Amino acid sequence: MNSRLRFINVRGRLFDLSVPKVMGVINVTPDSFYSGSRFGDERGIITAVGKMISDGADIIDVGGYSSRPGAVEISAEEERKRVTLALRLIRNEFPEAVVSIDTFRAEIAREAVLEYGAGLINDISGGEGDSRMFGYVEELGVPYILMHMQGKPASMQKNPVYSDIVADILGWFANKIYRLQSMGVKDIILDPGFGFRKTIRHNFILLNRLNDLLVAGLPLLVGLSRKSMIWNTLNLTPEEALNGTSVLNTVALMKGCDMLRVHDVKEAVEAVRLYGLIKEAGNVSSGGK
Repeated sequence: MNSRLRFINVRGRLFDLSVPKVMGVINVTPDSFYSGSRFGDERGIITAVGKMISDGADIIDVGGYSSRPGAVEISAEEERKRVTLALRLIRNEFPEAVVSIDTFRAEIAREAVLEYGAGLINDISGGEGDSRMFGYVEELGVPYILMHMQGKPASMQKNPVYSDIVADILGWFANKIYRLQSMGVKDIILDPGFGFRKTIRHNFILLNRLNDLLVAGLPLLVGLSRKSMIWNTLNLTPEEALNGTSVLNTVALMKGCDMLRVHDVKEAVEAVRLYGLIKEAGNVSSGGK
């Protein structure tokens, strides 16, 4: 584990991942699965981002394309309009904020970085949604979040099949990592894609074996926040899934997760802090105080 990449360069700022980071979600969409993450007007976006920063978010992740199962596809023009609103507001109101752009469209990612100062690209398609993405990532020199997904959001939950979900994901990652590193991309963050073409059972197997993904030697991002593996299992709604989210986020941290992508920043920051104390206590000899 000590050989893993522990720092990423975000627009000249080194992020030390020995302390897990928290990424707050801003969905500029009308149809994201969790109503509390939908923001469409200026005041709502500013208020939400301000609260996330106040609560301790390290990164703000802005997306304008709903990736929930069965989501309706929207045009690049509509996605651009949505994310541009949020990116412009964040740049003007919170100029020091570190922003990630959540998109599979290479041109939108490029514009977010060059015109609005986004510091990371979060691509749910792993480069398969737009063949230009890897080239732009290399050109822009920003960290790239490589997420595993089979198919597209509209159809991704139709009969997902794996021979061994962890081995299959590692094999998929290996191919993508080789391509990116061959192009000179240095900062790659892996996201196993909980809920993306995976059954509930797949998701829990993956979480239980999350530390197996550390063999790749790269940071791990986990997005479990209020997902259906929680509320379907517990017979709840997404709005009632905060407690379950905190439980699973804590498990992810103990399995080696370096970054949590969440709707509820305060609770995630608390989980990171408490986990840090557990980890620190484990480093103290039995005779320590």
